[in-house]
Amino acid sequence: MSDTDTRDPTSLRTPIVAVLGHVDHGKTSLLDKIRGSAVIEGEAGAITQHIGATAVPLDIISTIAGDLVDPDDFDLPGLLFIDTPGHHSFTTLRSRGGALADIAILVVDVNDGFQPQTLEALDILKRSETPFIVAANKIDTVPGWNPNEDSPINDTYESQSERVRQRLDESLYEIIGNLSDEGFSADLYWRVQNFQRNVGVVPVSAMTGEGVPDLLTVMMGLSQRYMKEEMEIDVAGPGVGTVLEVKEEKGFGTTIDTVLYDGTIRSDDQLVVGGQNEPIVTEVRALLQPRPLAEIRTESRFEKVDEVSAASGIKVAAPELADAMAGAPVRVVRNRDLEEVVAEVQAELADIAVDTAEEGVVVKADTLGSLEAMADALGDAEVPIVRAEVGDVAPRDVSVASTADDGKQKAILGFNVDVLDDADDRAEIEDVTIFTDEVIYQLIEEYEEYVEGIEKAQQDTILDNITRPARFRILPDHTFRQNDPAVVGVEVNSGTVQNNANVVKFEGNEADRVGQVKGIQEQGEDVDEARAGNRVSVAIEGPTVGRGIEEDDELWIEIPEKHAKILEQELASEIPGDELEALNMYLDKQRSRDPFWGK
Repeated sequence: MSDTDTRDPTSLRTPIVAVLGHVDHGKTSLLDKIRGSAVIEGEAGAITQHIGATAVPLDIISTIAGDLVDPDDFDLPGLLFIDTPGHHSFTTLRSRGGALADIAILVVDVNDGFQPQTLEALDILKRSETPFIVAANKIDTVPGWNPNEDSPINDTYESQSERVRQRLDESLYEIIGNLSDEGFSADLYWRVQNFQRNVGVVPVSAMTGEGVPDLLTVMMGLSQRYMKEEMEIDVAGPGVGTVLEVKEEKGFGTTIDTVLYDGTIRSDDQLVVGGQNEPIVTEVRALLQPRPLAEIRTESRFEKVDEVSAASGIKVAAPELADAMAGAPVRVVRNRDLEEVVAEVQAELADIAVDTAEEGVVVKADTLGSLEAMADALGDAEVPIVRAEVGDVAPRDVSVASTADDGKQKAILGFNVDVLDDADDRAEIEDVTIFTDEVIYQLIEEYEEYVEGIEKAQQDTILDNITRPARFRILPDHTFRQNDPAVVGVEVNSGTVQNNANVVKFEGNEADRVGQVKGIQEQGEDVDEARAGNRVSVAIEGPTVGRGIEEDDELWIEIPEKHAKILEQELASEIPGDELEALNMYLDKQRSRDPFWGK
């Protein structure tokens, strides 16, 4: 912190709350319920709609929460809920050194439990070390539930029948168990002593409002207790924020929806915004906020304001924003050195920059934050990345992917993005595979399955062209023909005898080639190969029984040194155990003569 720090413990900003969870588990309806109750409880003007966020002031929270919240216990001004629910906004929204949200609500359907996106949300919370609570939603759908609109959870719980309570308890304990499986110690919120060590689970219903008072109470309590210092902002300082979305707005051109988390932004400020290639330096043309609900009939949906302080959501209209990126930093220059601010934005962008390799897959994501999350997850999966960018999959991405030497890397992984039509056509021609998904780990799983398929096919092709190891013995009294070719009955001890393979006999550790397999018959039928345990007759071109080979001799299929190396180093797990045994015995014999044979 600099000496001229104007942070003020008496001016605390609103904590920023993100809402995450699986697709149908009720994130949006929970936000709507909180907003709706706030509108009913207060005058419509008490709750302010920001761009991409809703501010719920402390007195409204206190009214909704009833006896649970005494406003005198708090000096935080309320809560700012990010409206774009889901990890989309969460991964997008980053501030210096982490997630933009100070706190998160993870919504889980009490009947449906943990789903893929629930796990993904938890993974994101873990990586960003964001404190969170779990809203166990849809308690009103427990069979036999008797709703008590907007009541705190304990009151409504007490009024349910024994059977209903038991059903709810089972579902809640399952959620607590699932959290524990993911490494989080959790309990019902009223049993949690230390919220820094344990995750509180709050049963709620977004439909009836039951448990919503508790949810708001816990959010306020947590923020007040553990985040007060972080909420001290530089009231007069130049604004610092994050781009939520880049949007074309009629009459204003390209605008950025921004969440401001420190300082102020004014309508005449100079800004530095993170861009796709380099930081963008621009001037604010207009700061736009949604009009209050009462004035919704007017022409424009927005009204211009002169100044906004953290924490708030604001739409900024300014020139040159075409290359701005969701998730990028926004900084007001004001009385600071422009170069210094540009350097800070550059440094923050560099933090997010993905390390790329010479070879790898192409990654596209909808925002900087999700790009970073993709890169982390691919790093864990040991998948190299050759290029990572924000935006839809375009023809030039296909061009980059098509240059990969390794077929498995001729791939593009797109998270939450569209594939442009001409990119699809191009991919068809260039033989590039495009994967898209809205759940990061599912996207990576699809790619890994694809790679596995290719590797299996490659190994099958190699195996088809490689000499397989085998050890076999000529059975006594089974010479059917002495030479041209010699035809003898054999038993295969281990491995696979294939037609046209060369045959050797070891004298000590010297392998002498005695001939070549020119036909295999099993019970009078011609076959291509004979496996361990089979007794077959084999025609061997070259030797004469009695000279070169004898009955009861142990013979081996000759393995070229190059084949032996591939079998041992790449295909050991692909061949049957008995074949591996024959290979190892063969290698032992060769290596007792030459220790480096086949290495």
